[in-house]
Amino acid sequence: MQVSVEKTSELSRKMTVSIPDAVVQEKMETRFKTLARTVKVDGFRPGKVPASMVKKLYGDRVRNEVTGDLIQSTYFEALQQQELNPAGHPHIHPSEKTEGFEYVAEFEVYPEIALDGVSGLQIERPNATVEESDVDNMIEKLRQQKKTWNGVERAAQEGDKVLIHFSGVCEGENFTDGKVENYQVEIGGKQMIPGFEDELKGLSAGESKTFSVTFPEKYNSEKLAGKPAEFEVEMVKVEEPVLPEVDADFIKAYGVEDGDAATFRADVRANMERELAQGLKTKLKTAVMDALVEHVPVSIPNALVDQEIQALMKPYAERAKNMRLKLEDLNLPRDMFEEQAKRRVALGLILGEVIHKNELKVDADKVRSVIEDMAKSYERPEDVVNWYYADKSRLNDVQQMVLEDQAVAWIVGQAKVADVTVGFDQVMER
Repeated sequence: MQVSVEKTSELSRKMTVSIPDAVVQEKMETRFKTLARTVKVDGFRPGKVPASMVKKLYGDRVRNEVTGDLIQSTYFEALQQQELNPAGHPHIHPSEKTEGFEYVAEFEVYPEIALDGVSGLQIERPNATVEESDVDNMIEKLRQQKKTWNGVERAAQEGDKVLIHFSGVCEGENFTDGKVENYQVEIGGKQMIPGFEDELKGLSAGESKTFSVTFPEKYNSEKLAGKPAEFEVEMVKVEEPVLPEVDADFIKAYGVEDGDAATFRADVRANMERELAQGLKTKLKTAVMDALVEHVPVSIPNALVDQEIQALMKPYAERAKNMRLKLEDLNLPRDMFEEQAKRRVALGLILGEVIHKNELKVDADKVRSVIEDMAKSYERPEDVVNWYYADKSRLNDVQQMVLEDQAVAWIVGQAKVADVTVGFDQVMER
């Protein structure tokens, strides 16, 4: 076997593999002998078909089978011989050579990554604590989650829930399929396009209003995106929110069996501190990732970007399937995913190099600690822990996350880190 490699771009390689004719003929002869024992041809008994006839009838098929097997058996051997590490699947095609067999494999290789720039990274590490005012705000949010609604005989205002009939026209065309009836809107909930909910304020039940609002430039309908529309709205009903008291019944609904306010407050704080710790970790990790993408150069194989785009599109494909549509029907352009895919590939390559160069191994104790921490928010934590350890794929997901965290910790240890104090809400904002 002879192997030659041509560098066609920074990451692209064209590898030519030549196999002597004697090897090809020997394998074909072996295949012909096997066929001759089983092939059936009119006029001949099984096993008595002349070799010349077997070759004439099955020559092309046997050669294709043999050359296919040779590609399978020599491709990885050739890569190892040339010390090549391909990224993604190769494009393989036979050459025009008539003697022996020769094929060309075109592929990209993984880039070489220098980690010299890591020590110069400047990273801000956020620090925060849970204050009493943060606990107050969280309890208020919990009250909001349990709110009920009471009908009122007044004009609608911020925070009210209203029931409306409405229709919309854009460029002379009704786009609401006539009139939409009995539609619920919470004013300030931002479920409608910007400006629509504000127009509902001041309307009482039985009153109507006509107004114009412009659709956002990035609206999901190309026919409406960025265009003004006229709406006709009839107010049917106005309801105001009624917040529950933080009494024993309210507290018990959140799992505090004794209904005690102090116990409840301590429980809320404990959950917030757990969420804050995870939020601070995520913020720091994001800061590290941003710095890596900006300051550590890496050439990205197109094959890996294509694979990542497919992974990003998978949830949309499943959604289309559930809707009995084809993925193409969702009209998702490639550039919608490309930048995110490139970032994820670049970070995967850099972190992979950090792990490889520093010979980082998964810390089993950290894996156990992470799983136990995730389980704390469930009613039966021990069942959650057992659930992870009962399945290798689930456990592997956590192991990979921990290994990535270990790589991030190494980078933080090399970088120039400035501690910054921030508020709880700043950490938890999405």
